[in-house]
Amino acid sequence: MKCLVAVIGPTAVGKSRLGMAIARRFNGEIVNADSRQIYKYMDIGTAKPGREEREEVPHHMLDIITPDQPYSLATFQEDAYRCIASIQEAGRLPVLVGGSGQYVWALLEGWNIPAVAPDPIFRERMMRRAELEGVGSLYHELENIDPVSAAGMLPNNLRRIIRALEIHAKTGKLASSLREKKGLPYPALVIGLTAAREQLYDLIDSRTDRMMAAGFTGEVENLLDMGYRRELPSMSSLGYGQIADHLAGRMGLQEVVQKIKYETHRFARNQNAWFRLSDDRIRWFETGVATTDEVTKVISRFMQAAGQG
Repeated sequence: MKCLVAVIGPTAVGKSRLGMAIARRFNGEIVNADSRQIYKYMDIGTAKPGREEREEVPHHMLDIITPDQPYSLATFQEDAYRCIASIQEAGRLPVLVGGSGQYVWALLEGWNIPAVAPDPIFRERMMRRAELEGVGSLYHELENIDPVSAAGMLPNNLRRIIRALEIHAKTGKLASSLREKKGLPYPALVIGLTAAREQLYDLIDSRTDRMMAAGFTGEVENLLDMGYRRELPSMSSLGYGQIADHLAGRMGLQEVVQKIKYETHRFARNQNAWFRLSDDRIRWFETGVATTDEVTKVISRFMQAAGQG
Protein backbone atom coordinates (compact mmCIF):
# COMPACT_ATOMS: atom_id res chain seq x y z
CA MET A 1 0.00 0.00 0.00
CA LYS A 2 1.85 3.06 -1.23
CA CYS A 3 0.26 5.49 1.18
CA LEU A 4 0.49 6.49 4.83
CA VAL A 5 -1.87 7.44 7.65
CA ALA A 6 -0.58 9.55 10.54
CA VAL A 7 -2.29 10.05 13.90
CA ILE A 8 -1.08 13.18 15.68
CA GLY A 9 -2.13 15.46 18.52
CA PRO A 10 -1.29 16.41 22.10
CA THR A 11 -0.12 13.98 24.74
CA ALA A 12 -2.72 11.75 26.47
CA VAL A 13 -5.47 12.54 23.94
CA GLY A 14 -5.79 8.91 22.78
CA LYS A 15 -3.52 8.61 19.73
CA SER A 16 -2.22 5.13 20.53
CA ARG A 17 -5.73 3.74 21.00
CA LEU A 18 -6.90 5.21 17.70
CA GLY A 19 -3.75 4.04 15.93
CA MET A 20 -4.42 0.49 17.10
CA ALA A 21 -8.02 0.65 15.85
CA ILE A 22 -6.85 1.89 12.44
CA ALA A 23 -4.19 -0.81 12.18
CA ARG A 24 -6.72 -3.52 13.01
CA ARG A 25 -9.25 -2.26 10.49
CA PHE A 26 -6.88 -1.59 7.59
CA ASN A 27 -4.25 -4.33 7.93
CA GLY A 28 -1.73 -1.86 9.29
CA GLU A 29 1.50 -1.67 11.25
CA ILE A 30 2.37 1.15 13.62
CA VAL A 31 5.45 3.35 13.29
CA ASN A 32 6.28 5.25 16.48
CA ALA A 33 6.84 9.01 16.25
CA ASP A 34 7.33 9.68 19.97
CA SER A 35 10.87 10.81 20.74
CA ARG A 36 10.82 9.15 24.19
CA GLN A 37 9.41 5.77 23.28
CA ILE A 38 12.59 5.03 21.31
CA TYR A 39 14.39 4.35 24.63
CA LYS A 40 14.65 0.90 26.17
CA TYR A 41 13.63 0.45 29.83
CA MET A 42 11.45 3.60 29.74
CA ASP A 43 7.98 2.12 29.41
CA ILE A 44 5.57 3.38 32.06
CA GLY A 45 6.53 7.05 31.98
CA THR A 46 6.43 7.24 28.18
CA ALA A 47 3.04 5.48 27.93
CA LYS A 48 4.61 2.92 25.64
CA PRO A 49 2.24 0.34 24.10
CA GLY A 50 2.09 -2.83 26.18
CA ARG A 51 3.06 -6.37 25.27
CA GLU A 52 -0.46 -7.41 24.26
CA GLU A 53 -0.85 -4.49 21.86
CA ARG A 54 2.55 -5.11 20.33
CA GLU A 55 1.80 -8.81 19.87
CA GLU A 56 -1.54 -8.05 18.20
CA VAL A 57 -0.23 -5.33 15.85
CA PRO A 58 3.42 -4.98 14.75
CA HIS A 59 5.06 -1.84 16.17
CA HIS A 60 8.24 -0.22 14.86
CA MET A 61 10.69 2.38 16.21
CA LEU A 62 10.20 1.35 19.84
CA ASP A 63 13.05 0.34 22.20
CA ILE A 64 15.74 0.98 19.60
CA ILE A 65 18.42 2.59 21.79
CA THR A 66 19.47 2.64 25.44
CA PRO A 67 18.91 5.81 27.49
CA ASP A 68 22.56 6.85 27.22
CA GLN A 69 22.84 6.59 23.44
CA PRO A 70 22.56 9.65 21.17
CA TYR A 71 19.88 9.69 18.49
CA SER A 72 19.38 12.50 16.01
CA LEU A 73 16.38 13.75 14.10
CA ALA A 74 18.12 12.81 10.85
CA THR A 75 18.64 9.26 12.10
CA PHE A 76 14.99 8.97 13.08
CA GLN A 77 13.91 10.17 9.67
CA GLU A 78 16.15 7.65 7.91
CA ASP A 79 15.08 4.74 10.15
CA ALA A 80 11.38 5.59 9.90
CA TYR A 81 11.46 5.86 6.10
CA ARG A 82 13.07 2.43 5.97
CA CYS A 83 10.34 0.97 8.23
CA ILE A 84 7.58 2.56 6.18
CA ALA A 85 9.00 1.25 2.91
CA SER A 86 9.21 -2.27 4.36
CA ILE A 87 5.58 -2.12 5.55
CA GLN A 88 4.40 -0.86 2.17
CA GLU A 89 6.33 -3.56 0.32
CA ALA A 90 4.55 -6.16 2.46
CA GLY A 91 1.21 -4.79 1.24
CA ARG A 92 0.24 -3.33 4.61
CA LEU A 93 -0.68 0.19 5.75
CA PRO A 94 1.91 2.19 7.72
CA VAL A 95 0.25 4.08 10.59
CA LEU A 96 2.49 6.79 12.03
CA VAL A 97 1.53 7.55 15.64
CA GLY A 98 3.05 10.18 17.91
CA GLY A 99 3.09 13.65 19.32
CA SER A 100 6.72 14.70 18.77
CA GLY A 101 6.22 17.52 16.29
CA GLN A 102 9.76 17.51 14.92
CA TYR A 103 9.65 13.78 14.29
CA VAL A 104 6.23 13.91 12.66
CA TRP A 105 6.83 16.81 10.29
CA ALA A 106 10.43 15.88 9.47
CA LEU A 107 8.97 12.68 8.09
CA LEU A 108 5.72 13.93 6.55
CA GLU A 109 7.26 17.01 4.94
CA GLY A 110 10.49 15.27 3.97
CA TRP A 111 12.82 17.74 5.63
CA ASN A 112 16.27 18.03 4.17
CA ILE A 113 17.89 18.22 7.59
CA PRO A 114 21.02 20.43 7.59
CA ALA A 115 24.32 18.66 8.11
CA VAL A 116 25.72 20.86 10.89
CA ALA A 117 28.48 18.90 12.59
CA PRO A 118 28.51 18.80 16.40
CA ASP A 119 30.86 21.28 18.06
CA PRO A 120 32.15 19.71 21.31
CA ILE A 121 33.70 22.97 22.53
CA PHE A 122 30.46 24.92 22.04
CA ARG A 123 28.46 22.18 23.72
CA GLU A 124 30.77 22.03 26.71
CA ARG A 125 30.50 25.81 27.11
CA MET A 126 26.70 25.60 27.01
CA MET A 127 26.72 22.75 29.54
CA ARG A 128 28.79 24.86 31.93
CA ARG A 129 26.37 27.76 31.49
CA ALA A 130 23.45 25.46 32.25
CA GLU A 131 25.16 24.32 35.45
CA LEU A 132 25.88 27.89 36.55
CA GLU A 133 22.77 29.71 35.32
CA GLY A 134 20.23 26.90 34.97
CA VAL A 135 18.69 25.36 31.86
CA GLY A 136 16.06 28.10 31.86
CA SER A 137 18.69 30.67 30.98
CA LEU A 138 19.58 28.85 27.76
CA TYR A 139 15.93 28.24 26.96
CA HIS A 140 15.10 31.95 27.32
CA GLU A 141 18.04 32.77 25.03
CA LEU A 142 16.64 30.37 22.43
CA GLU A 143 13.17 31.90 22.81
CA ASN A 144 14.67 35.28 21.91
CA ILE A 145 16.69 33.90 18.98
CA ASP A 146 14.35 31.25 17.56
CA PRO A 147 10.91 31.23 19.20
CA VAL A 148 9.58 28.62 16.76
CA SER A 149 12.21 26.08 17.78
CA ALA A 150 11.78 26.95 21.46
CA ALA A 151 8.01 26.45 21.31
CA GLY A 152 8.48 22.95 19.97
CA MET A 153 10.51 21.60 22.89
CA LEU A 154 10.32 21.25 26.63
CA PRO A 155 12.07 24.08 28.52
CA ASN A 156 14.25 21.52 30.33
CA ASN A 157 15.34 19.57 27.24
CA LEU A 158 18.95 20.70 27.43
CA ARG A 159 20.18 18.57 24.52
CA ARG A 160 17.71 20.04 22.01
CA ILE A 161 18.14 23.58 23.33
CA ILE A 162 21.90 23.39 22.90
CA ARG A 163 21.53 21.89 19.42
CA ALA A 164 19.29 24.75 18.24
CA LEU A 165 21.72 27.32 19.70
CA GLU A 166 24.62 25.45 18.11
CA ILE A 167 23.05 25.58 14.64
CA HIS A 168 22.48 29.32 15.01
CA ALA A 169 26.01 29.91 16.30
CA LYS A 170 27.64 27.96 13.45
CA THR A 171 25.45 29.07 10.53
CA GLY A 172 23.97 32.39 11.61
CA LYS A 173 20.57 30.94 10.68
CA LEU A 174 17.66 29.70 12.74
CA ALA A 175 17.31 25.97 13.26
CA SER A 176 13.61 26.30 12.44
CA SER A 177 14.40 27.88 9.05
CA LEU A 178 16.95 25.31 7.86
CA ARG A 179 14.39 22.77 6.83
CA GLU A 180 14.07 22.36 3.10
CA LYS A 181 11.07 20.18 2.36
CA LYS A 182 10.96 17.61 -0.42
CA GLY A 183 7.67 15.98 0.56
CA LEU A 184 6.70 12.33 0.31
CA PRO A 185 6.56 10.21 -2.87
CA TYR A 186 3.16 8.81 -1.83
CA PRO A 187 -0.10 10.25 -0.46
CA ALA A 188 -0.45 10.75 3.30
CA LEU A 189 -3.53 11.40 5.41
CA VAL A 190 -2.95 13.23 8.68
CA ILE A 191 -5.56 12.57 11.37
CA GLY A 192 -5.50 14.94 14.35
CA LEU A 193 -7.05 14.17 17.73
CA THR A 194 -7.98 17.09 19.94
CA ALA A 195 -9.85 17.87 23.14
CA ALA A 196 -10.97 20.96 25.03
CA ARG A 197 -8.20 22.17 27.33
CA GLU A 198 -9.85 21.19 30.60
CA GLN A 199 -10.76 17.78 29.23
CA LEU A 200 -7.18 17.27 28.04
CA TYR A 201 -5.82 18.27 31.45
CA ASP A 202 -8.15 15.72 33.06
CA LEU A 203 -6.89 13.05 30.67
CA ILE A 204 -3.29 13.97 31.50
CA ASP A 205 -3.90 13.92 35.25
CA SER A 206 -5.71 10.57 35.13
CA ARG A 207 -2.92 9.04 33.07
CA THR A 208 -0.29 10.37 35.47
CA ASP A 209 -2.13 8.75 38.39
CA ARG A 210 -2.25 5.46 36.47
CA MET A 211 1.47 5.68 35.73
CA MET A 212 2.26 6.18 39.40
CA ALA A 213 0.03 3.26 40.37
CA ALA A 214 1.71 1.09 37.72
CA GLY A 215 5.15 1.62 39.24
CA PHE A 216 6.62 4.73 37.60
CA THR A 217 8.77 5.43 40.67
CA GLY A 218 10.22 1.92 40.53
CA GLU A 219 10.96 2.30 36.83
CA VAL A 220 13.03 5.44 37.47
CA GLU A 221 14.78 3.80 40.42
CA ASN A 222 15.70 0.86 38.19
CA LEU A 223 17.14 3.21 35.54
CA LEU A 224 19.30 4.95 38.14
CA ASP A 225 20.44 1.58 39.52
CA MET A 226 21.47 0.59 35.97
CA GLY A 227 23.75 3.62 35.86
CA TYR A 228 21.64 5.98 33.75
CA ARG A 229 22.36 9.37 35.29
CA ARG A 230 19.81 12.06 36.07
CA GLU A 231 21.70 14.43 33.72
CA LEU A 232 21.19 12.32 30.59
CA PRO A 233 18.96 13.88 27.89
CA SER A 234 16.67 10.84 28.07
CA MET A 235 16.09 11.52 31.76
CA SER A 236 14.71 14.95 30.93
CA SER A 237 11.59 13.15 29.72
CA LEU A 238 8.40 14.16 31.50
CA GLY A 239 8.33 12.71 35.00
CA TYR A 240 11.71 10.99 35.00
CA GLY A 241 13.74 13.92 36.27
CA GLN A 242 11.14 14.84 38.88
CA ILE A 243 11.00 11.29 40.26
CA ALA A 244 14.80 11.12 40.26
CA ASP A 245 14.80 14.26 42.39
CA HIS A 246 12.31 12.62 44.75
CA LEU A 247 14.48 9.51 45.05
CA ALA A 248 17.43 11.78 45.87
CA GLY A 249 15.39 13.32 48.70
CA ARG A 250 14.95 16.70 47.07
CA MET A 251 11.17 16.56 46.63
CA GLY A 252 8.21 14.87 48.28
CA LEU A 253 6.19 12.35 46.29
CA GLN A 254 2.95 14.36 46.34
CA GLU A 255 4.83 17.42 45.10
CA VAL A 256 6.42 15.29 42.36
CA VAL A 257 3.04 14.07 41.09
CA GLN A 258 1.65 17.59 40.96
CA LYS A 259 4.76 18.85 39.17
CA ILE A 260 4.56 16.07 36.59
CA LYS A 261 0.95 17.00 35.88
CA TYR A 262 1.79 20.69 35.62
CA GLU A 263 4.78 20.10 33.32
CA THR A 264 2.70 17.78 31.13
CA HIS A 265 -0.01 20.44 30.85
CA ARG A 266 2.64 22.89 29.69
CA PHE A 267 4.08 20.35 27.23
CA ALA A 268 0.62 19.82 25.74
CA ARG A 269 0.29 23.58 25.23
CA ASN A 270 3.70 23.65 23.53
CA GLN A 271 2.58 20.92 21.15
CA ASN A 272 0.06 23.39 19.73
CA ALA A 273 2.98 25.10 17.99
CA TRP A 274 3.42 21.95 15.88
CA PHE A 275 -0.18 20.81 15.52
CA ARG A 276 -2.44 23.78 14.85
CA LEU A 277 -6.20 23.50 14.52
CA SER A 278 -5.95 25.96 11.62
CA ASP A 279 -3.61 23.67 9.65
CA ASP A 280 -5.69 22.48 6.70
CA ARG A 281 -3.37 19.50 6.14
CA ILE A 282 -4.77 17.92 9.31
CA ARG A 283 -8.23 16.34 9.56
CA TRP A 284 -9.16 17.11 13.16
CA PHE A 285 -11.48 15.00 15.32
CA GLU A 286 -12.64 15.47 18.89
CA THR A 287 -11.51 12.51 20.98
CA GLY A 288 -14.44 10.40 22.11
CA VAL A 289 -16.49 7.25 21.64
CA ALA A 290 -17.58 7.94 18.06
CA THR A 291 -14.16 9.05 16.85
CA THR A 292 -13.03 5.67 15.49
CA ASP A 293 -16.09 5.23 13.26
CA GLU A 294 -15.73 8.75 11.87
CA VAL A 295 -12.02 8.30 11.19
CA THR A 296 -12.58 4.92 9.54
CA LYS A 297 -14.89 6.50 6.97
CA VAL A 298 -12.36 9.22 6.17
CA ILE A 299 -9.52 6.71 5.79
CA SER A 300 -11.64 4.48 3.54
CA ARG A 301 -12.32 7.43 1.21
CA PHE A 302 -8.64 8.42 1.29
CA MET A 303 -7.46 4.93 0.35
CA GLN A 304 -10.01 4.66 -2.45
CA ALA A 305 -8.82 7.99 -3.85
CA ALA A 306 -5.22 6.77 -3.59
CA GLY A 307 -6.13 3.61 -5.50
CA GLN A 308 -5.71 1.41 -2.43
CA GLY A 309 -9.33 0.76 -1.57
